[in-house]
Amino acid sequence: MASDFALSVPAELESALRLKNVQYLVTQRPWLDLYGIHVRPVAPFGSVSRKPYVDPAPIHRCLPDELLHEVFARLAPYDLGRASCVCRKWRYSIRNPIFWRNACLKAWQVSGVVENYKILQKKYAGSWRKMWLDRPRVRTDGLYVSRNTYIRTGVAEWTVTNPVHLVCYFRYIRFFPSGRFLYKNSSQKVKDVAKSMNFRASKTDSVFGGHYTLSDDKVEAALLYPGTRPTVLRIRLRLRGTTAGANNRMDMLSLVTSGVNDNEFQGDGEAILGVVEGWQDDETHNPDVPAILHKRGLTPFVFVPFEEVEKSVLNLPVDKMDFFVPG
Repeated sequence: MASDFALSVPAELESALRLKNVQYLVTQRPWLDLYGIHVRPVAPFGSVSRKPYVDPAPIHRCLPDELLHEVFARLAPYDLGRASCVCRKWRYSIRNPIFWRNACLKAWQVSGVVENYKILQKKYAGSWRKMWLDRPRVRTDGLYVSRNTYIRTGVAEWTVTNPVHLVCYFRYIRFFPSGRFLYKNSSQKVKDVAKSMNFRASKTDSVFGGHYTLSDDKVEAALLYPGTRPTVLRIRLRLRGTTAGANNRMDMLSLVTSGVNDNEFQGDGEAILGVVEGWQDDETHNPDVPAILHKRGLTPFVFVPFEEVEKSVLNLPVDKMDFFVPG
């Protein structure tokens, strides 16, 4: 016992001497512990700083924070962005992750709640607002519009002239969070078509419904043109935006029409995406309807919100806007 105690004493003394030397070499800086800590100085007695702070804005004095929170919870995400520019208090209040979580779960509801939480932690460091701004998504608060023009030869009434016509037509797509979409190909203006782009539209409006899938920034959609020879329209798109989180542009990668067999779907034309998924561009299941890969009419889509359909530049006639650059 005595020998063991004698051997352990020099080791303890050596460690104590080493610690003492380190204390002499390292300069103590206790003020470094105050970095990042905001200390409010105590104001003198009777000064203005000791009086309770009253927000000068009338809306903040009349509207409690709980009611303001309920108002923000009922706003659309883009309206939240506009409201955050009002004042500093609204900006900090709108950064509450609850608002952005609800918006993200609604925008990507097809992916499921569990998958959205996995993507949130893996790619966006747990920030719902960052996920809303950086993750590609289709917008559901308006229409995607593609303006296409071509020149058609007119009737020659004189031998010295060759009249031509500049024909303008539009492709309209409206997406829904549930994975469904509506499609219309028409020469009508945006303000006239926006009223009929819903599931209550009649057959005379020529509005067709289908399903779409979103994978990263790629959108694959399919719909069925009914008739004696059913034709499938397959569209591949790529999402992009002019600013962060805008998602206001879609490039058309391919547009294919092909035939489908009557036995491949049970009368539900909107479920055609599961039937044609994996088809090649030159594949058709009806010999009477050949597969056609269209090379024209592939102008990028521009997003037009519903509140701007009446004043959009796409409503201008051809003689006032002979070209349109979507950007």
